[in-house]
Amino acid sequence: MLKKLCGRWQSHSQMNTPRPAYLLIADIISDGINSGEFQPRDRLPPLRELATALSINYTTATRGYAEAKRRGLIDSRPGMGSYIRGKVPAYPLSSGSSYEMTMNSPIEPGAELARAISDGAINLFNQRNIVELLRYQDFGGQADEKTMAGVWLEKQLPKVNIDEVLVTPGIHSALVGLMTLLCRKGGSVCVSNLIYPGMKAIASQLNITLQSVPCDDDGPLPRAFEHQCQAGNISALYINPTIQNPTTLTLPLRRREALADIAARYSIPVIEDEAYAALSTGRIASFSELLPELTWYITGMSKCFGPGLRTGFVKCPGRRNAQLLAGALRALNVMSSPITSALAAHWIKDGTADRVLESVRAESTIRQKMAAEILTNFSYSASVQGFHLWLQLPRHFQWNPGEIAVKLREQGVSAVSSAAFCTDNNPPDALRICLGGSWSREMCAENLQTIAHVLDNPLHYGNTVL
Repeated sequence: MLKKLCGRWQSHSQMNTPRPAYLLIADIISDGINSGEFQPRDRLPPLRELATALSINYTTATRGYAEAKRRGLIDSRPGMGSYIRGKVPAYPLSSGSSYEMTMNSPIEPGAELARAISDGAINLFNQRNIVELLRYQDFGGQADEKTMAGVWLEKQLPKVNIDEVLVTPGIHSALVGLMTLLCRKGGSVCVSNLIYPGMKAIASQLNITLQSVPCDDDGPLPRAFEHQCQAGNISALYINPTIQNPTTLTLPLRRREALADIAARYSIPVIEDEAYAALSTGRIASFSELLPELTWYITGMSKCFGPGLRTGFVKCPGRRNAQLLAGALRALNVMSSPITSALAAHWIKDGTADRVLESVRAESTIRQKMAAEILTNFSYSASVQGFHLWLQLPRHFQWNPGEIAVKLREQGVSAVSSAAFCTDNNPPDALRICLGGSWSREMCAENLQTIAHVLDNPLHYGNTVL
């Protein structure tokens, strides 16, 4: 391995790159992994040996390994030194795809509800002129669709003005539009230290900086948020207050009030992502209520009906702002699918959406009880009405979260490493576990048993991962 590193170092040196030496070490390791020359579990040379061979000082070598570890390229264990982690593979499933293993999918409806959903769709197309639904429409939804969006929003909010409501092609697309709109003049977005991975992807694609705000058990720390506001150049606060993805935290009222007060004093817009709020029967004042003139409230039906129904609803801070966001989203998406929007409105109107929501809540409660019984020896956070949990790995566990997530996905468990959610380069030793998806209750119990067995018997699985 030392010879390989030296060879690549020599090649890079001949290119006269101005890149700092410690970053070059991490680049070389990355290149070796991508080319296949460095394989998972390959041992790296000790730091002093590397420093001598490359004619660099010990501190530079240390920083090089630290940078490689930060990028997730290498890891280390007492008595083992440092070694290559390699790429995280995606394991195909016999009945689905590896993509499903990384998504937080809601519990799917049973046969009776599936028939009701189908009947609703048939009734809609019997009542509506299908040709009309194939035409271009103004962005934001027709009047009847906005009215039904208001009905759905009022599950969490006081009565809304439909002039402030937009129907969008899902929450994710609404976030893209908002980030484009709010950050068009530059500036960073304040976020929790663990957030929805899609938001990280959006920020990366749009070249927007995310400023991580430290958190405690109640959410982002107000003083830390205010310090960032005082520093200036903050374009928005992104917050997921109810059954947060991934930690399952629901921010208490006092923390919401403190953050809203700071946002008001510094005129910071708030993006309130409430993808999971409909699942909760607890009523806590939203940022949209505490700070109506600055809050963009976003919800949808992906997490309480089905992710294939790409329909989101945005309650904007005033009619004028609704028009501005509609313009941004029109440029990005042209319009929401009229057929999809009409289906969502119909299912809300005929009560099917409420029935599906209640079934997801009820089944989530059952599965969370199963988790409490099976994972009784492990530490995790969960909401009784949510379908995911945040599992802390045991102290001194011999695998890192990325390794254990790969192993669990190989076993058919929907597990995602903390690194996917982290915004401060300091991911905790934890995993998000999804209890939903297309699995039956029995399969969910089997997956929970698998988690417990892997955590209790890591050496049993060690040969295939380590």
